[in-house]
Amino acid sequence: MYKPIHLYHIKEIFYSIQGEGHHAGKPAVFCRFSGCNLWSGREEDRSKAICDFCDTEFVGIDGTLGGKYNAQSLTSAILSLWPNPTHSRPYVVLTGGEPMLQVDQLLLDELHASGIYVSIETNGTLPVLPSIDWITLSPKSKAKWVQKEGDELKLVYPQMDMEPEFYYKNSKCDHFILQPMDGYNYTENLRKTLEYCLSHPHWKIGLQLHKILQLP
Repeated sequence: MYKPIHLYHIKEIFYSIQGEGHHAGKPAVFCRFSGCNLWSGREEDRSKAICDFCDTEFVGIDGTLGGKYNAQSLTSAILSLWPNPTHSRPYVVLTGGEPMLQVDQLLLDELHASGIYVSIETNGTLPVLPSIDWITLSPKSKAKWVQKEGDELKLVYPQMDMEPEFYYKNSKCDHFILQPMDGYNYTENLRKTLEYCLSHPHWKIGLQLHKILQLP
C-alpha cells in the first residue's frame, strides 16, 4: 500500500549565531518552521493575536532555502550549511513560529542519526518530545502553558499579567533568562529588565545579540 511522505513546511534555513538565551554567541543553523498557534502572522490579525509582539516572519515557505521537505532532505539541507562537521558537532535550532506544530520523532531520529545536536525554541503550549537535546521555553501572556520542563526558560519582559517569579517557581529549568521586549519602548523595557535581574539575581538578562551585530 502506498504510504504518503510526510513533508515539513519550512519558511527558511540559514547559518548564523544564536543571538538569544544561554547559548548566545554560538554558531548555529536555524531551521524556521512555517506557522504558529498564537498568531496568524498577518499584520491585520496582530491586534487580536494571543502573542502580538512577534518580530519574526514565519508565514509561507518563500525564505532562504524555504520549501517542503521530508526528514531526509531537511536533514541534508541543514548539514549543507554547517562549515566543519568533522571538527565540530552540527548544531541546529528548530524555531518558528511554533516548531512543535510540525516537529516529530521521525525528524528527530533523522537529525540525530546524522550527528546533529538539536535545540528547539517553543512557546510551551504543546508538549515537547523528550529526545530533543536542548529545550528553550518562551511562554507568552494569555497562552496556555503545557510544557514546563526544559533546559532554559526565556521570558520576554515585560508582558501583561506575567510575573517572572511565577515561571521560576512553576517550571523545571536550569537557566532563567529575562529578555527586554523589542519595539518602540525598548529603552524603558531594557531599564525595567535590568532592574528586575539586579533585584532577582536568579534571573540573567538576555540581549538579542544577533540584532546588535545586525545578523539574521
